[in-house]
Amino acid sequence: MNEYLFFKARLYFTAIVTIAIWLLLAWGHYNGGVPSHHIMARADMPEISNWWGGILLPLLSWLLLYRVHKRIISSKNNEIHSSVLYTNVAYGLIGALFFGILLSIFFTFGYSDIQGYMMNGLFILALFLPIYRAECLLGFVIGMSFTFGAVLPTIAGLIFALIGAVLYLFVRPAALYIASALAHKVSSNKHKVNR
Repeated sequence: MNEYLFFKARLYFTAIVTIAIWLLLAWGHYNGGVPSHHIMARADMPEISNWWGGILLPLLSWLLLYRVHKRIISSKNNEIHSSVLYTNVAYGLIGALFFGILLSIFFTFGYSDIQGYMMNGLFILALFLPIYRAECLLGFVIGMSFTFGAVLPTIAGLIFALIGAVLYLFVRPAALYIASALAHKVSSNKHKVNR
């Protein structure tokens, strides 16, 4: 996919997200009012209106898809590798979208234990997959926007992305280095014993 086609896809995706969030806000307005959410679901914390999602979600979509585009362009590999990158981007976006939807469903129905397990699983998953990437953040925020609006999922998603980046970029390589050093040490000791 060349730059023009990706720009066009980015424009269409952002337009769809914009239309969807404004339709959701209009529906909320005419059906009891647009909800607001307290930070950390505590009444003593400030409330954030879902109206902010009408600005934040289109802006976030545009900027994060720009980041995805820059990452793909900067890879400078052959066409086959580009198609693999596009597939990985789609998997990351869809996977994070489903994760956000499931987290919202479990919150809505009061299954806080499952939410805790999902969050623990997310941090374990961060050791194996780059969940800090832009497409994952975008999918997560879109998936949770119906239930929580766009602001709180964006804040939570940024925190999860930061933790995921630390786990994937620093903890994972350190663990792999230690594991390979131990494996090398064990194999060299085994080789000495066999002599």
